[in-house]
Amino acid sequence: MDAIKIEGTSQTPKVILDKDNNQIEISGHSLPENVQIFYTPILEWIDKYLEDPNPKTEVIFKMDYYNTASSKMIFEILKKFDKLHTQGSETEIHWYYSEDDEDMEEAGEDYSSIVEVPFKLISYSV
Repeated sequence: MDAIKIEGTSQTPKVILDKDNNQIEISGHSLPENVQIFYTPILEWIDKYLEDPNPKTEVIFKMDYYNTASSKMIFEILKKFDKLHTQGSETEIHWYYSEDDEDMEEAGEDYSSIVEVPFKLISYSV
């Protein structure tokens, strides 16, 4: 399975989807002009991954900011890994937020209350 690595910009997040190295990470800013175009290859990669996942899956989100359209895509991603978890696969979400960013902390709390997959809220200092 080919890895996807996208460098982050001021409008789009850094994305690492690498099954061989057990890395699934989305970080930075997400306000792409067209969220469908940006996130479709990511969602397709995840669908392929879910057909033959690693024994343990950790998904890292380390978002600084995202818009409403991106929040819907993040939720779609979380639902896919939630399904993987409910099928018995060892899965965790690691939601990183800056210790002074209450909005990102609250967003993580909100997402964690919607899905069943284990969710770790992890504060870090800038």
